[in-house]
Amino acid sequence: MTAIDTNAPLLQVEGVAKSFTMHLRGGINLPVVANVAFTLYPGECVVLGGPSGVGKSSILRMVYGNYAVDAGRILVHDRKQAAMRDLASGDPRTVLDLRRDSIGYVSQFLRAVPRVSALDVVAEPLVARGVAREAAAERAVRMLKRLNLPEALFGLPPATFSGGEKQRVNIARGFITDHPVLLLDEPTASLDATNRDVVVAMIREKLDAGTAILGIFHDAPVRDAVATRIVDVGAFSAREAA
Repeated sequence: MTAIDTNAPLLQVEGVAKSFTMHLRGGINLPVVANVAFTLYPGECVVLGGPSGVGKSSILRMVYGNYAVDAGRILVHDRKQAAMRDLASGDPRTVLDLRRDSIGYVSQFLRAVPRVSALDVVAEPLVARGVAREAAAERAVRMLKRLNLPEALFGLPPATFSGGEKQRVNIARGFITDHPVLLLDEPTASLDATNRDVVVAMIREKLDAGTAILGIFHDAPVRDAVATRIVDVGAFSAREAA
């Protein structure tokens, strides 16, 4: 793979708009954001700021391809092709390729296949990228230990875990790879102070390695510790025009 140019963007959001159609209310169209535009470079942690309901999570989900966009482009650095590709207009194969190799995501909630162990949940992204299962499992063990998950839980399905335990599995899964772009949606919301500090250290290590991070952090001390700049999502709000 071609080395990443530290002066070139890893993510460019250009003129993105999103609205939702409320089918249970007669097809009312609810605009959320319009003309969203920002750029991420290697080693940056850009935080989406603004009050609840302004559209921060919607932007994050569009950048990951979970939500379709009404307009605009979301250009992601494809590390295999050493080029920017538009995730917003890409077909499902393009989205899956970019998720596997270029853009990672830690959501607020762990969505894991039932009966799959925590260890396998964390190791799976590496296995999907061709890492031998044994090597992937060894790295997963190190990640889970660092996040202070009891070893007795490694072989159990996360569906049985507490909220904080599930979130630590979620974080380990998201951080185990070396995706150039990493999306974080309130990663420390369910964690105690000790594990919040661990996650802050992990974020800083990613930034030092050149990862570009786009995140939502309602935990002010965490946000202050990792943010390199804040994008005010309120500036892109489309609610007043609705």
